[in-house]
Amino acid sequence: MSEKNLNFDSLIDRRGTSCIKYDSAAQFGVPEGLMGFWVADMDFKSPSCAQEVLHEVVDHGVFGYTDEGDAYFNAVADWMKARHNYEVTREQLVKTPGVVFALAHCVRAFTEPGAPVLIQQPVYPPFEGVIRANRRELVSSDLIQDASGVYHIDFDDFERKLIEKRPRLFILCSPHNPVGRVWTRDELTRLGDLCLKYGVTIVADEIHHDIVFAREHTVFATLRPEFAENCITCTAPSKTFNIAGLQASNIFIPNKKLRDAFRAEVEASGVDGLNQLGQAATRAVYERGGEWYEAMLKYIAGNIELAVDFINNEIPSVSTVKSEGTYLLWVDFRKTGWDEKTVERVLQRDAGVWLNNGSQFGAPGLGFQRMNLGCSRDYLMQGLERIRDAVRAALGRDVPTDD
Repeated sequence: MSEKNLNFDSLIDRRGTSCIKYDSAAQFGVPEGLMGFWVADMDFKSPSCAQEVLHEVVDHGVFGYTDEGDAYFNAVADWMKARHNYEVTREQLVKTPGVVFALAHCVRAFTEPGAPVLIQQPVYPPFEGVIRANRRELVSSDLIQDASGVYHIDFDDFERKLIEKRPRLFILCSPHNPVGRVWTRDELTRLGDLCLKYGVTIVADEIHHDIVFAREHTVFATLRPEFAENCITCTAPSKTFNIAGLQASNIFIPNKKLRDAFRAEVEASGVDGLNQLGQAATRAVYERGGEWYEAMLKYIAGNIELAVDFINNEIPSVSTVKSEGTYLLWVDFRKTGWDEKTVERVLQRDAGVWLNNGSQFGAPGLGFQRMNLGCSRDYLMQGLERIRDAVRAALGRDVPTDD
């Protein structure tokens, strides 16, 4: 069946649909009516196969307990094998209603209260959130930038943190949100070797694994059998196919001891399987969503090219580096000399756009903003032009910074 939802230039009005990106201004204390470039979902219609199967379920009219069993697993496993050369077995799969849910349960399953957990900031805010909410100690081996603005892993600092802090859990973001790095096989192997050397279990959040441009994504668990035995791999169709609201994630744990400990925490939470709609849509997109996915990937690549060129050439004192993966862009405002409150004020009040403040991703994110490019090109261009005009005007009047 031919894919129907391939017009990514179409502007989908999400206001009035209880959409967090557009309908939660009051909740977050920002002005109403801002252009949304923050929450990491896309403004595209999901694959038509997802819509069709959801209509079938709704039209049937019975919303009872559901388990799609082998059909669900086969759809997920076939996608992982074909797209990532990652072979999994059904016994390794634990289904959860989200990757963040899984991260929180990993923290509880593999560490004790007060124990250190290692991450690499700036990084997706819920990493810090699930560590602190579960009363563990956050330890960060911060990423470092080279002269061109590209981020790298500080392996000397990473090993030093392993020695000094002695964490037993490391949460890896791969591809990396927000800096857009797609880690190389060598980088991942060095991380894996260090974690094995110091007895650290790795939780690999690979939710953006399908959205890469610079090189192929390497599933960490595929590098070596001993890495797979020391790893929890977190995947989901949510970013790939824009179905985050259906809350379905697939966690792969080859090591039975780790898997049993994780399952025990999930069972203790009272969550038992995925909802009916999430299962149906996940199976549909993995079986029939390939055409939509390929078209979306090409469109996002075009948005990245446009945004990087525009920001670096049109907006004074603001710069960015081309994302290797994700549909997110990490934008550097440090040369403006403004503090974060001032940047936020210029963007929201003057430009009428809503991005994510860099401090949400940890202290190393200060001076940056994360911009979501998962939108129509006309919408993106309008937002970029608003930012350019507002920044130029603010620099021209020497806007005061907040104390």
